[in-house]
Order: sequence, then C-alpha cells, then structure tokens
Amino acid sequence: MGLLDEFASTAQGLFGGTEGKSPELLNGLMDMLSSNQSGGLSGLVQTFKDKGLGDIVSSWVGTGENLPLNADQVNDALGSETIQGLAEKAGVSSPEMSSLLARHLPGLVDKLTPDGVIPEGGLLAQGLEFFKGKLT
Repeated sequence: MGLLDEFASTAQGLFGGTEGKSPELLNGLMDMLSSNQSGGLSGLVQTFKDKGLGDIVSSWVGTGENLPLNADQVNDALGSETIQGLAEKAGVSSPEMSSLLARHLPGLVDKLTPDGVIPEGGLLAQGLEFFKGKLT
C-alpha cells in the first residue's frame, strides 16, 4: 500500500464517525497541509514547534508513539482565525473543530511521515490534491 492509499484509508477511518462531515473536514485539513501560504506540512510542524509544542509534533513525525494533543494546544498553535475558517468549511463549531484536530491531527501527520521524514512539498501537495479530488 502506497503512502497516498495509507493516508486515504487512515483519514477516512479517523473521520468516518463525524456525522457525514468527513469530506468537508478532510478538504479543510488537506488545504491546510498542502497550502503554500501556510507552508504545508512543514509549516504546520514548524508552527507547533514555534508555540512550544516541539516534543509533541516531533513524536507524530517520528517513528515512535504519538504524543496526545488537546484542543487548547490546537487553538494556541493554529490561532482562532485558522480554526474558525476550518470550522466554517466543515460546518462545525470552532470548539468542535479544535477537538477534532486535537484528536485526529497526530494520526494524520504520522501517516504522512511514515519514515519519520516530512515529504517534499510538491509530492505531498500532488498526493493531497489527488485524494481531495476523490472526495468531491
């Protein structure tokens, strides 16, 4: 199973129980992870490091066990504007989006970095765009 297949399977499994909002949630996350403006996955990892969450985010990228994240840490790292934008796209409240991200972001980042290495932006963006097309 390739990286994209593994990510798709994991993402669908993780978000499968969120009351039919899976495509919207995944699209929002994929936009964030592939956006040149936000720096993509590398930018996301750096944002968490800059906010003092380096040990946590490094555990997701590494090959060991993923350390947990809570909704307050998500808010602190990403900011209320980003959370609100993702929540609006997904049709959920900002607190619900923070909780969803806290619950699922560690696993998604882990699956996107199976060898403990962040893939190059172009390859990741292409893969995420392909998967996003499958959702719509």
